[in-house]
Amino acid sequence: MPSIPKTQKAIVFETNGGPLLYKDIPVPQPKPNEILVNVKYSGVCHTDLHAWKGDWPLATKLPLVGGHEGAGVVVAKGANVTNFEIGDYAGIKWLNGSCMGCEFCQQGAEPNCPDADLSGYTHDGSFQQYATADAVQAAKIPKGTNLADVAPILCAGVTVYKALKTAELSPGQWVAISGAGGGLGSLAVQYAVAMGLRVLGIDGGDEKAKLFESLGGEVFIDFTKEKDIVGAVQKATNGGPHGVINVSVSPAAISQSCQYVRTLGKVVLVGLPAGAVCESPVFEHVIKSIQIRGSYVGNRQDTAESIDFFVRGKVKAPIKVVGLSELPKVFELMEQGKIAGRYVLDTSK
Repeated sequence: MPSIPKTQKAIVFETNGGPLLYKDIPVPQPKPNEILVNVKYSGVCHTDLHAWKGDWPLATKLPLVGGHEGAGVVVAKGANVTNFEIGDYAGIKWLNGSCMGCEFCQQGAEPNCPDADLSGYTHDGSFQQYATADAVQAAKIPKGTNLADVAPILCAGVTVYKALKTAELSPGQWVAISGAGGGLGSLAVQYAVAMGLRVLGIDGGDEKAKLFESLGGEVFIDFTKEKDIVGAVQKATNGGPHGVINVSVSPAAISQSCQYVRTLGKVVLVGLPAGAVCESPVFEHVIKSIQIRGSYVGNRQDTAESIDFFVRGKVKAPIKVVGLSELPKVFELMEQGKIAGRYVLDTSK
């Protein structure tokens, strides 16, 4: 049995928008249905910023340890856990646990469970060295996997992979990814390419354009330079993309996607800017017969499939590893829109 300390380093906030405190807290004890994971690395997601700010219409627990892209090693497990062993690699996802008995869980829509427990929101998450997770929902990671590289797959990867499945596109069709140069978008590009889709990316700046092209994207439109986004997208895709994955946090960009999407196309909403509304003119919406769909993370099957793409070398998040104590700086860069790819926190620093 591995030696488990009594205390650990963590980032904690006691009030929404309050100080992000890097301090010692007790190591949690796993419940009978939980595993205890020694978190080695944790990705930083835009959702973590919302959790800290408290600007979503769902209250966080307080005080809170954020984070929901934790990759590490199982060091303890509850008496009822049979699917993990000590020493296994495990991932802590946004969906920490669900009831498994409601109508949504029964049809494989566990994220929509009304009693869902959310890592880094209603359940202390992965911005700490040791964290608990329901063993049913925890992600299985093959031993030998690079834990820093796989961390962003546990939320960003699963989320965009599920969104692409929700768009129901066929190989050779066009998909537009709004916010293509960010943490979610850069993975969406890779999953889309691996699924045989033609990819158009929308984002701002030469750095993000270069990243997009390096990942196999076909057409990049820079919103800081292009005045007619709708016209440019439709021209490049010969009538508009068959599907749009909105990972951008710009409400205007989300509504704009309803204009440039192809007739019979599907607009998939993923990013959750606080208070945003998706506007689609009813006349055009009906005449073009477009569909607007919401896609909310993914279930256990989506998780396993998205990790398999990673293990086979089809996707890899562009990451920058920094210490856990540097989370406040990462949040600052995130608010300024200056992050290309994904920041990953090393919990040992």
